[in-house]
Amino acid sequence: MVFVQDMVKAGKPVAAICHGPWSLVETGVIAGRRLTSWPSLRTDIQRAGGHWVDAEVVVDGPFVTSRSPKDLPAFCAAMIEHFAGQTVA
Repeated sequence: MVFVQDMVKAGKPVAAICHGPWSLVETGVIAGRRLTSWPSLRTDIQRAGGHWVDAEVVVDGPFVTSRSPKDLPAFCAAMIEHFAGQTVA
């Protein structure tokens, strides 16, 4: 978890898909951020101060998140654009 905290503190992008956002919940870095994930993480994200949305991909601040492997095409495209420093619609 320290690795994730260090990445966020350094202003680096962080991508998480499916159950991966649990790592973000555990680090305490999602308050006020919009995220998506596997639906069963919704309550944990909300309790950590995040705003869970049911979307193929969500980009907010340093985070790129997706719900499941079926969202990989959108997730990968958004992640590449975000990591390259481009704006994602």
